[in-house]
Amino acid sequence: MNIPAAYVIANFGGPRCLDEVTSFLTALLTDQEVLRTSLPACVHRWLFSYVAKCRAKTISKEYKKMGGGSPIFADTEAIAQSLRCKVQAPILTFHRYLPSTHQAFIDELEKLPCGEIRVFPMFPQFTYATTGSIASFFAKNLSIKLQQRLRWIKSYPAHSSYINVMRHMLKQYMVTQQLKEQESVFLFSSHGLPLSFIATGDLYLSECQATFQAIMQDFPGVLGKLCFQSKFGPGEWIRPYTIDCCEQVLNWHQGRKNVIFVPMSFTSDHIETLCEIEDQYMPVIEKQGLKALRLPAMNQHEEWIEAIHLILHEVTTVSNQMLLRH
Repeated sequence: MNIPAAYVIANFGGPRCLDEVTSFLTALLTDQEVLRTSLPACVHRWLFSYVAKCRAKTISKEYKKMGGGSPIFADTEAIAQSLRCKVQAPILTFHRYLPSTHQAFIDELEKLPCGEIRVFPMFPQFTYATTGSIASFFAKNLSIKLQQRLRWIKSYPAHSSYINVMRHMLKQYMVTQQLKEQESVFLFSSHGLPLSFIATGDLYLSECQATFQAIMQDFPGVLGKLCFQSKFGPGEWIRPYTIDCCEQVLNWHQGRKNVIFVPMSFTSDHIETLCEIEDQYMPVIEKQGLKALRLPAMNQHEEWIEAIHLILHEVTTVSNQMLLRH
C-alpha cells in the first residue's frame, strides 16, 4: 500500500563514542560546503583528512569530558521516536557526519512505499553549510527518482511554534534561577559563518537576526545581544564574535549583573555549548564580576518535539534542488 508521506529528521550527528571522533571530524572538514577552498577536491580531502586526525587528539579530550560522545545522535533518535508516536508514517533519521550510518539510511529510504518524503533539518536558520550540505549529500548519493520525492522544510527562523518554545524555556529559566529582566542580558551565541558565505547570498545572518528579534519581543525588560562563536581558520567571520562580547562586557552590559547565554542556532547541546560556552566564554564573564548562566538547548524537550510536529505540517516545502549552492 502506498503511504502518503514519510519523514526524515536530518542533523549533524555528533560522534557517539571516542572511536568515532576522527571519522566525524574527517567527514566534517572534508565537506566543501563547510570549508570552501580553491584546492582540487582530492587535495582538499587529503589535506583536511590530515588536519582532522591532528585535531581529533585534542577534541577527544573534550568529548571525554562530555561522557565519551556528543548528545546530538541520541537526541535526534529520541525525537524521531517520539514523533513516530504522533504520526502514522515512517520517520527516518539522517546523521550527516556519521559515515557509518549512511548506507543503512539510503537502503531504508529506497524501500519507503510512499510518494513524498518530507525532510526536517534540525537547523532553524538556513545556511548552505548545514541544511545545504545535507541537500548536497542527497544530490550526490541518492537516485534522481528518489531526490524528486524529497520535499524540504528549508528553515523556520521565526515560525511561531519554534519561537514559542524558545520564549517559554527562557521564561521558565528566569523563574527557576530567580532572575529579573531589568538585571539580565540575553547573549544569543549562534554558530559563526565566514563573511564570504554571506556575500555570496547565504541567508544565515538575516535568519539569525529574525529569530533574535522574534524572541526578544516577549522580553522588553531584558537587554539582548546577538553574537557568533566557533570561528575556525583565517578570514573574517560574522561579527560580533562571542569572545569579544565576553571580554568587553563591561562596556555594554548597562549595569546588569546576569548574563544568560542562549544557544539560538543549537537545538541540541553538544561540544559548542557544553565545552566552548561553558569552558571558554562563561569564565570570562565571571572574572569581570558578573553572573554567567547558560540556557540548555531544546534537546528532547516535549514542547520542541510538538513544535517539530506542527512545523512539519505547516511550512511550505521546497525541492532538494532548491537548496543546492550554484
